[in-house]
Amino acid sequence: MGPISLLPKYQKLNTWNGDLAKMTHLQAGLSPETIEKARLELNENPDVLHQDIQQVRDMIITRPDIGFLRTDDAFILRFLRARKFHQADAFRLLAQYFQYRQLNLDMFKNFKADDPGIKRALIDGFPGVLENRDHYGRKILLLFAANWDQSRNSFTDILRAILLSLEVLIEDPELQINGFILIIDWSNFSFKQASKLTPSILKLAIEGLQDSFPARFGGVHFVNQPWYIHALYTLIKPFLKDKTRKRIFLHGNNLNSLHQLIHPEFLPSEFGGTLPPYDMGTWARTLLGPDYSDENDYTHTSYNAMHVKHTSSNLERECSPKLMKRSQCVAKRKTEVPDLAFLV
Repeated sequence: MGPISLLPKYQKLNTWNGDLAKMTHLQAGLSPETIEKARLELNENPDVLHQDIQQVRDMIITRPDIGFLRTDDAFILRFLRARKFHQADAFRLLAQYFQYRQLNLDMFKNFKADDPGIKRALIDGFPGVLENRDHYGRKILLLFAANWDQSRNSFTDILRAILLSLEVLIEDPELQINGFILIIDWSNFSFKQASKLTPSILKLAIEGLQDSFPARFGGVHFVNQPWYIHALYTLIKPFLKDKTRKRIFLHGNNLNSLHQLIHPEFLPSEFGGTLPPYDMGTWARTLLGPDYSDENDYTHTSYNAMHVKHTSSNLERECSPKLMKRSQCVAKRKTEVPDLAFLV
């Protein structure tokens, strides 16, 4: 992967003096540009980083009703970054993260890539994750809504696959600082499919992504949305924070407006970009591993599978896009990928 082109104000690091002595082990591996970005945008100060983390940790005793299952420095740091080092806000997000999991225990049972429901969603491209980042260093996630085969995947399993994917990605400190972009393509998404998006399950998704996860979303982009998606968006607006609403962009068929925010060189051809069509199996292969086959139980459960080499496998053949249209790709996978419901 080539070097990331960041905002112009980070190209000249006037305040960066090359002195790495101040950098804590929690910032190890970050580029000088990203460290400076964290200082300017997130108020991250290496001199008091450990004190900031400890102050958030000290607040845990105020919520004895919540089981805080992980409280190490690196874990708490991602919540501070997500809330620009406002300690009270960071703790509130940390508490909501674990409370959401306590209130939705079934969603997080067997919360790993080999869970049959999560696996089916990943194979069907929920979510897609582009290999390269955009010009701000943000990771781009894709959702092709029409690929939702409601006889194969429940909305809950798709949400679980998205949350699991974010758990993997947020391990990268660069992404904790630079954040994510989500593009949803509504092409060929039928009214019948949309009718399954009930207020209750949409509220579940909003609570999981907006209120309970330590990620910085730089934008949520709707492309080719029909009128009934506009109506659905109006319905969920009351559940969205002002900050979230300002970062949702409804582009319709106007890809030029999308390209003003995400440059074409970072986008696949489906979005008018210069990259090849997105291979729907890319992210599934990354999480499930190159040696996976339906004949053998998948045993790898570590989140550290992000740099798996893409070698030939049964899964790779199943997920190959073969330059098909998205609607055709769904139909093809239905005939090739065996139903794993018997494993539940």
